[in-house]
Amino acid sequence: MHRAPYASDPAASRGREFPEEREGTRGPRSEFQRDRDRIVHSIAFRRLRSKTQVFIAPDGDHYRTRLTHSIEVAQIGRVLARELGLDEDLTEAICLGHDIGHPPFGHAGETALEEAMVGAGGYDHNAHGLRTLARLESPYCDHDGLNLTWETLEGLAKHNGPVVAPNWALTEIDSAFPLDLSSWPSLEAQVAAISDDIAYDNHDIDDGLRAGFLDLDDLLALDWLADQWRAVERRFPHAPRDRQLRELVRSQIGLMVNDVLTHTREQVKDIASVAEVRGADRQLAGFSPTMKAQERELKRFMYDRLYYHDEQIATAERARDVIARLFVAYRQDPTKLPDEWLSTQPEDEPRRSRHIADFIAGMTDRYAIDQCRRIYGRAPEGLSNV
Repeated sequence: MHRAPYASDPAASRGREFPEEREGTRGPRSEFQRDRDRIVHSIAFRRLRSKTQVFIAPDGDHYRTRLTHSIEVAQIGRVLARELGLDEDLTEAICLGHDIGHPPFGHAGETALEEAMVGAGGYDHNAHGLRTLARLESPYCDHDGLNLTWETLEGLAKHNGPVVAPNWALTEIDSAFPLDLSSWPSLEAQVAAISDDIAYDNHDIDDGLRAGFLDLDDLLALDWLADQWRAVERRFPHAPRDRQLRELVRSQIGLMVNDVLTHTREQVKDIASVAEVRGADRQLAGFSPTMKAQERELKRFMYDRLYYHDEQIATAERARDVIARLFVAYRQDPTKLPDEWLSTQPEDEPRRSRHIADFIAGMTDRYAIDQCRRIYGRAPEGLSNV
């Protein structure tokens, strides 16, 4: 594999928080391959299959979840990394791990935990993802966490750019294993972030159309998307409408990927090392100005027509209520926690509230609903609108 001079090199990794002597014991892999594999084999990663992407607890099996979304992000990330000469394994690890900190019910659940944790340092899904992988998910006998490399943790912490005001969870990890939070991350991390945008911009359209929250006429109000649609119709004039729509989504992904490749190559043409990437003081991997403007327009459209749809807002309110009620129940009576969580419950604040938030954040949508039923005697209603 051709490795660009600005690519991260697993042989030059800054290492892991806890020293290891496992080289070769589980097959010949690079340090970044080990990180990717540890994430894939983690319980936290498996739980993503039952966590909300756009639609809460959908009845249909065809809608995306946090797990399928993460896999799709990783596919796009690998393509970009390969074409740019970056480390595919590091890119994939960051893509697969980027949403692990999401609580049940997606952003609705996160809002509820933010409100519940106001007096305990707050809640942030990105910081909680780091906490999950570095502290809570602990399959090894000799240390807490998955003990991922510095490069993977750095990428997960700041794939969206430098972190100016880290919350308590990220501050704790950074204090133990400094991640240079104020600098820009590797190109692999930047590619993971733009892959996330490409995936959810387009796949949420797909799910929105399937659910009936969007229709083709709505989409054609965006001139550049209408151009893509007309091209699909010219190429496949007799294809069924549902196949044409899926071709539209694929075409749009391809257009965005090619734009990122062209723009990023121009941005890195004078970059000669990973150190220069971090010292560039700007995003290097991303959309061109034209595509960035179109993507912002698409996001505004999606918030107006899908994310802030009246039905979605009403469902999100009910989901927030489930999380808020669970937090209150465990706070008032810790014996409602499972034994393994009760036995490690701190007595002092804010650690006690943070412990409860750790437990709730790890829940799947289904488990949160079941716990609410168990504690309050009836299942919450109106949580699924598709």
